[in-house]
Amino acid sequence: MDKGRPLRILIVHNRYQIRGGEESVVDAEVALLRDHGHEVCLYERDNHEVAGQSRLGLLRDTLWSSSSHADVTRLIREFGADVVHVHNTLPLVSPSVYWAVDAAPSGVALVQTLHNYRWFCPKATLLRDGKICEDCVGKFAWRAVVHRCYRESAVQSAVMATTFGLHTALGSLHRKADRIIALSEFARDKYVLNGFPAERMAIKPNFVPDAGDPLAAASADRTGFLYVGRLSEEKGPHVLVEAAARVPELRFDLAGGGPLGPQLPRRDNIIYSGTVPAASVRDKMRHASMLVLPSLCYEGLPMTLVEAFCNGLPVLASRLGPLATLVEDGVNGLLFNPGDAGDLADKLRWAAAHPAAIRQMGVAARQAYLAHYTPESNYRQLLAIYEDAIVHRRASTSSARLTGT
Repeated sequence: MDKGRPLRILIVHNRYQIRGGEESVVDAEVALLRDHGHEVCLYERDNHEVAGQSRLGLLRDTLWSSSSHADVTRLIREFGADVVHVHNTLPLVSPSVYWAVDAAPSGVALVQTLHNYRWFCPKATLLRDGKICEDCVGKFAWRAVVHRCYRESAVQSAVMATTFGLHTALGSLHRKADRIIALSEFARDKYVLNGFPAERMAIKPNFVPDAGDPLAAASADRTGFLYVGRLSEEKGPHVLVEAAARVPELRFDLAGGGPLGPQLPRRDNIIYSGTVPAASVRDKMRHASMLVLPSLCYEGLPMTLVEAFCNGLPVLASRLGPLATLVEDGVNGLLFNPGDAGDLADKLRWAAAHPAAIRQMGVAARQAYLAHYTPESNYRQLLAIYEDAIVHRRASTSSARLTGT
């Protein structure tokens, strides 16, 4: 590859019906690459298309989408891609695209970002009945079928288990990808434990543009505790609400919507803001004293954490999975025992009683953002991954030609 030459990158993503963190990451990376002069072609499928499909057709496309395979094959040829970067394939893109990239005569490199744990957990969260579950790590996910882990359906759980079990056996991703991106060291270790090639795994966190106010971190005007995210079991908002009942003197703002929303009790010290636009989230982050992340599942790398750090907002998070290392206890935030509303309430009381210490944690949070989560830092990491992937693909292609395989 010519050093300094703009790359042609084909981004592949299956959008969810409800916009979430993955969509934000994809959009941000596309904009970042274009801002640096690279040519980007975006191939997307949208889960709203599912409504027009039969069950048999959806099953077929989840296992192997001939249309996505043909589309990506054509785009590689017409666009002249150097790299194909895949994000989500479920359900309409399917793992067939890995085979399309691998078969491309131009020797295009394949990169995959793993945003969750779907390859060895049909539910993608490694969570069952409100507790961490690793029963399917390192083995076929038949237990997920028994427990109806995916959408509480044995049939749909079987489809997920079969799809990823089959393509694991075929090496669709494990053997064909030149680089596989994990969002944290914790996630990388889980993937390697499940058979992913350690030598081709890379770690690259998410990022957000720098919209933070450098002076806001140390502001004495910050007050109250903020939750931003989906109101669903795995995110643990019910743990926060239970903790809030134990500290009625403190104030909480829950911004987000989801299935647990109508079930959460209303209390005088909690404001339910619902889903709010990005600008409003930033404004809330500049005025709150801490962001609370009470997750019960292993997170990837929550965009809300990166946004909080950007805005000089320290984070009070579950001591669980990547959060236990992303948040340095007593430095840029605090940690509490996951699912323990009593421990969370204790940490909330301490934070309210030590505003100066919390402001200093906000300054450290801002410093962590500048060190690890800026667009420029992310661009350097992403470009290095692409370059490594291209070198690996060319070496693999040359080896195959020499051996006649």
